[in-house]
Amino acid sequence: MTAPAPFLHKGGEMLLPLASFGSVYTKVWPGAEDKAPLLLLHDSLGCVALWRDFPQELNVATGRTVIAYDRPGFGRSPRRTARLPVSFVEDEAALVVALCDALGLSTVVLLGHSVGGGMALAGAAALGERCVAVITMAAQAFVEERTRRGIEAAKVVFSDPAQREKLSRYHGDKTDWVLAAWIDTWLGEPFRDWNLDRVLASLQRPLLCLHGDADEYGSVAHPQRLCDKAAAEASLVIFPGGGHFPHRESEARVVAAIARFIEKRA
Repeated sequence: MTAPAPFLHKGGEMLLPLASFGSVYTKVWPGAEDKAPLLLLHDSLGCVALWRDFPQELNVATGRTVIAYDRPGFGRSPRRTARLPVSFVEDEAALVVALCDALGLSTVVLLGHSVGGGMALAGAAALGERCVAVITMAAQAFVEERTRRGIEAAKVVFSDPAQREKLSRYHGDKTDWVLAAWIDTWLGEPFRDWNLDRVLASLQRPLLCLHGDADEYGSVAHPQRLCDKAAAEASLVIFPGGGHFPHRESEARVVAAIARFIEKRA
């Protein structure tokens, strides 16, 4: 097994052992050692592989090391069987801190897509000054009816075995758990009142929110609420006609916006 420090500087992939969290599949695209790396947090059905070429594009455009990981239960990380608690978004902050500790990161930029955006915000609040900036893409700030309708529609789509088979290419025998962790959690009554307001009130790091105004899982009320309630500098970029995957639909524009935002940061 490669030691974390050489792994960080040389790049590659490994199952990184984290105390209390087991092993977490992690991949690194190495860059400048004097700049804060970008740590990517994936969406509800995502994993490292589903970022596709986005990490590499960020790596080239910013010159920074880019790190992505599969949350426990997803992708190439070990299985998880427990149901997600209502606090699962905020709880991810502890894993983010443990991952940064294991990799020896003194500074980091957190970037999260969809639910990963909320996790990035929670991680930024927990890391304090170690997080030099945080970026969200298509993140949810609360449970909106549009979000619930989008998930209800996706539930129908994934009742088709062919669609489940496509997802299983990335999650293998964890696919049913992955779908349930998303659908059952977000549509469950205990989750209806969830929001990120308390996290945002403690966020002291610069924030960039990227969002499409046609996002099927959340209106522009989400990034507006993130920016309005963040106790820090916040910027908002809206992509007209953009959906839930801005980094796929408008990759060049997203990468350019991120590069500009972090250019003068550590």
